[in-house]
Amino acid sequence: MIPVTTFKDKKVALFGLGGSGLATAQALVAGGAEVTAWDDNPESVARAKSEGIGTGNLHEADWSTFTSFVLSPGVPLTHPKPHWTVDLAHAAGVEIIGDVELFVRERAARAPDCPFIAITGTNGKSTTTALIAHILKTGGRDVQLGGNIGTAVLTLDPPAADRFYVVECSSYQIDLAPSINPTAGILLNLTPDHLDRHGSMENYAEIKERLTVGSGTAIVGVDDTYTEAIADRAALAGRKVIRIARHRALGEGFYADGARIMRAEGGLSEAFVDLDGISTLRGNHNAQNAAAATAACLVVGVSEAEIHEGLKSFPGLKHRMQPVGRKGDVVFVNDSKATNAEAAAPALSSYDRIYWIAGGLPKEGGITTLEPVFGKIVKAYLIGEAAPAFAATLGEAVPYEISQTLDKAVAHAAEDAGRDGMAAAVMLSPACASFDQYKNFEVRGEAFVDHVRAIDGVTMLI
Repeated sequence: MIPVTTFKDKKVALFGLGGSGLATAQALVAGGAEVTAWDDNPESVARAKSEGIGTGNLHEADWSTFTSFVLSPGVPLTHPKPHWTVDLAHAAGVEIIGDVELFVRERAARAPDCPFIAITGTNGKSTTTALIAHILKTGGRDVQLGGNIGTAVLTLDPPAADRFYVVECSSYQIDLAPSINPTAGILLNLTPDHLDRHGSMENYAEIKERLTVGSGTAIVGVDDTYTEAIADRAALAGRKVIRIARHRALGEGFYADGARIMRAEGGLSEAFVDLDGISTLRGNHNAQNAAAATAACLVVGVSEAEIHEGLKSFPGLKHRMQPVGRKGDVVFVNDSKATNAEAAAPALSSYDRIYWIAGGLPKEGGITTLEPVFGKIVKAYLIGEAAPAFAATLGEAVPYEISQTLDKAVAHAAEDAGRDGMAAAVMLSPACASFDQYKNFEVRGEAFVDHVRAIDGVTMLI
């Protein structure tokens, strides 16, 4: 835990007592703050009380006594309308911040020069975050990995001079972190997302840009118009910028050329690393992730040899294009994190012969946007509520069966792929939420791994 000593003896209001909210309240109390915490869920309030957190109905509180208001990133700050606590904080002139801001202030007080890499973007941020942490760990660094990737940032070890922080940041977290100032700040890409929470694409992009504004070095993907403009503004403002690209060559920065990551300086390019043969970094999208990770690691002093070794040994992000088993020429790939068609596209684009397991609780739009990769699918195995709709979309373009359940889909796909006689992938990339059959995508992914493990003759890779 990181005790938030910078708020010692201060009165702090806090709303949102889920996992990260409770961890934030505990960190504030450990640092000596006087916390009044609340949640719309009475069970969350009761749990906080049982763990020694001061609670109180913020509807009835005297907001003039609070120095700060800490808001859970999952609670609306601006759109579709501010949460009622936000209105009360504004009326009292109380600053509104989140857990990442508390970390930033604690770092500034304890170890302002300790390396801090922050990663954001619409897609790819979790893989990039995990990859950076892996490269640093293989190089022998003390690495603290957290943020939006699933570990609350204030549960990490306290800042120290030789401790490296790798923090994934959502737009919600950045919106609540006005002082964020990473050593290296990565903005991978921007496509429309969370617009119900930000009101417009312009607002969403402006929030993401804040990460680069405070960065010692801004590492920015320039494959879309929003991020290209952000990189240009950063450079014009005199900030250090490293551009990365997956779709075009650059005169300065890092870009993908097939499976190679090229480093360009002064208009001249050389191959920095070849990702060919690294199964966990297949696909053009992962070339962008690897380019960003490479640039960030160089910024914080990692050697080229250490980066090469880390890239080669990266085990992949769980549930995201994760090779989990192999039988002969057939690889079994867990891409359970692909909960919509856009998220499934990278995995489906990265293999040439796919026995595709898809379905679950359908998202708006279905799988029509995946039609360009239908030619890579040998057969589809459809499960869950989405099966009939997906079957209608596949029509005569792709052979399919309605397997209904994941265990049947894995067994049938493994049998068919084994008879193929060619290199192929049995892939769970559902393009759906899991909630019709599983608690979450993690549970669905673990079930896939268990079903693969039960197949005769499979060598597990994890």
